[in-house]
Amino acid sequence: MAFLKFNKPQLVNLSYSLKREIICANKTGAYCNTSIVTCNTRRYHGLLAVPVDRFGGEKHLLLSSLDESLIMNGHQFNLGIHCYGDIYEPRGHKYIVDFDADPIPGITYKVGEIVFRKSILLVPDNDQVMIKFELLEAPAPVTLQFKPFLAFRNIHALTEQNPLAKTAGRPVKGGMSWNLYDGFPDLNLQFGSKDVAFHPSGYWYNGITYSDEYRRGFDCREDLYMPGIFETGMKAGDTLVFSASVNEVDPDSLGKKFDGYVKAMGPITSGHDQLVRWADLFKQNRNGRKRITAGFSWLLTGLLRETLYCLPAITLLTDGSTEDFEEILDNLISDEQERLFHRTTQVEAPLRLAGVLQQYIEFGADPAYVWKKYGDVVKKVIESYAPGRRKEVAMQPNGLLWAQMEGVALSWMNAYVDGRPVTERAGYQVETNAFWYNSICFALDMEGKYGKPDADFLKKWTEVRDLVKKNFMPVFWIPERRYLADYVDGNGQNRQVRPNMLYAIWVENSPVDVEAVQDILKVIDNELVTARGIRTLSPRDVNYKGVYEGTQTERDLAYHQGSTRPSLLGPYVGLGFRVRGASFWKKAEWLREGFEEDLSKHGVGAFSELYDGDPPHEAHGAIASALSTASLLKVDYLLNMYKEEAK
Repeated sequence: MAFLKFNKPQLVNLSYSLKREIICANKTGAYCNTSIVTCNTRRYHGLLAVPVDRFGGEKHLLLSSLDESLIMNGHQFNLGIHCYGDIYEPRGHKYIVDFDADPIPGITYKVGEIVFRKSILLVPDNDQVMIKFELLEAPAPVTLQFKPFLAFRNIHALTEQNPLAKTAGRPVKGGMSWNLYDGFPDLNLQFGSKDVAFHPSGYWYNGITYSDEYRRGFDCREDLYMPGIFETGMKAGDTLVFSASVNEVDPDSLGKKFDGYVKAMGPITSGHDQLVRWADLFKQNRNGRKRITAGFSWLLTGLLRETLYCLPAITLLTDGSTEDFEEILDNLISDEQERLFHRTTQVEAPLRLAGVLQQYIEFGADPAYVWKKYGDVVKKVIESYAPGRRKEVAMQPNGLLWAQMEGVALSWMNAYVDGRPVTERAGYQVETNAFWYNSICFALDMEGKYGKPDADFLKKWTEVRDLVKKNFMPVFWIPERRYLADYVDGNGQNRQVRPNMLYAIWVENSPVDVEAVQDILKVIDNELVTARGIRTLSPRDVNYKGVYEGTQTERDLAYHQGSTRPSLLGPYVGLGFRVRGASFWKKAEWLREGFEEDLSKHGVGAFSELYDGDPPHEAHGAIASALSTASLLKVDYLLNMYKEEAK
């Protein structure tokens, strides 16, 4: 029994099935993404999108779709489906009777007495997608035809009929190869059978419409090139494997390789299995360099904040790989010198490094070794916030950090509308100053125990630490409301109830008075905690947006103004156990269980970036989020840690 399945009534109902997406990713950064009925509804959808090194590593869509047709006794049945405005043609989804998603997506079609199945596999270590076709039942021989739709474009763009496209293909063993534009890799379409013929009939399909883009008010129509038709015969019991790859492959080995890859994946029996699988996929290894991808389909790889947030859970809490942890962290430090030490628009991001190393030590790393390897980096980060070092943020005489750059959102809450930030948060930011205090405390403790020690560093930053501790509560504490201001600017305290104060009581070295923690946690519980993560703004606020839908502007206004973040559950649950002990176990379990229910929504088998703040908390954003995956892995880890004690 498959872990994730859909039946015929669900599949033929386009209002249901088009909202559920296949998402396959691999460690080279490639992906395959479409709806469960293989009708593309986003510009990001397609069978094979790959990073192109010649274009700065940005992802480009090569193969948009592959339409199948079955022909028997002179009757043709088209299994593909495309949207043209309000019209779907062909309407192959009406033949689908079954879909299951594990270990790879499989779709079964029934056309009269014909039963036909295709299974889609993104090869784990190559820019290659493979599809296995099986003619399970047929009363007579069947002719099978394939129409490839070529895109050759950036995943964020759309293409149109272009007379300059180099549409002539070249034969390769078992198929054909195309390259429409200079700079792109070749797209090799090959079949594991010598009996597949290609019939050229180059044709542009104009006006293919992506319904999700249309609904959001974006450009939504494009033209795709269909170079011709591949054709072969099959009889009941036959299988055929197709490959689309940037490299030519040996077609004779496709069947064996396909089965080997599937076998190596192993079964999926739980949501935790899915978390572990996705954690592995987010660890991109391209050109021998390991980095973390923030999410699929459209999020970037190697981002500073996202990598620091995800790294401990995605490495240490899955396979316990300290080697991966250090290699990814070393690459990040090498790549992000500018943001770590000079300037960044996410001013708290460099300060997260201390917390990552604290988690590494908690996992069992030798603190002396950790400080010897990373201590200078931590100290250099801290020094970079001294007055006159950064333009966007600097330490003030009271020891706190003031972040301000006109018209720029200098935190993770960085949505913009018409070029202006929705949540600028200029001034003293609560989470930035909490990470600041934690970093200084960590550095002083480690330098004192395992450093040279540097007497000048210890003297200077001990004084700053004491200043931050002295001034944090007077600046941020709102005594009559018993919680922390989100930020403080020239107009005083911003009293919006946001989750940023969560970090102030979660960090290992907190500047918050112990007696205030329970009060802050109570406000978070009452106004921000939902069954699908932590809201970004209290629903009592006039600016609250409970549903993340509509135009780009409407969604950007909701992005940090009420929509929830599963990524905040890791810190919240960690704090809950720290404060309340094993008695918090039932609530943590309830929070985790909701995401099991949602594995059949949005990105099937994946963990979404965000949810509506209002019930029923529908999923939105990136359909496979590294932040959400890491956070839920942490929750699972904590649930297991406290399970026996909670009985």
